[in-house]
Amino acid sequence: MARKLGLIILAMLISAAGVRAIPSGTEAPVFEQLKTLVGEWEGTNTSGPVKATYTVVAGGSALMERLQSANEPEMITMYSLDGDHIVITHYCSTGNQPQMATDSMTGKAEKYTFSLVRVTGMKSKDEGHMVGLVLTLSDKDHLTQEWKYQDKGKTSAELFQFKRKPEKATTVVPSGN
Repeated sequence: MARKLGLIILAMLISAAGVRAIPSGTEAPVFEQLKTLVGEWEGTNTSGPVKATYTVVAGGSALMERLQSANEPEMITMYSLDGDHIVITHYCSTGNQPQMATDSMTGKAEKYTFSLVRVTGMKSKDEGHMVGLVLTLSDKDHLTQEWKYQDKGKTSAELFQFKRKPEKATTVVPSGN
């Protein structure tokens, strides 16, 4: 009996080995495409000039966005892969942390639509907080963000349009050999 059970378990393990796991952040094209945002970006919104900086962190498992609008405190948004979804936590200058996720995504995408999952750090249920984000990658040098914000039950949208900041050219000084 024990031998029969052992054979059944072995057969199940062999079958499971053939099943492909959901790719990790370093293998998923939809997350790898987000990582191409790494660098500095300049743009505008209704308040004026805006800058964003993207950095890959945590051993490649997360993308950190530092967003600075004119005359406003800096905000941080962390992007990561969770199965076949991209999830974000937005560390808002108001002190709360909306968490949003995309629907199931595979392959590369031009548009990432994030919907609110939950918010932590709110002082009251009517406190203003982000409820959505649409991130559009038009090409390698142009990015649009449309943030949706809810305050006292009313939702508004803010559009950010970015252009990649050119990298500084390095100058090679010939040696005097």
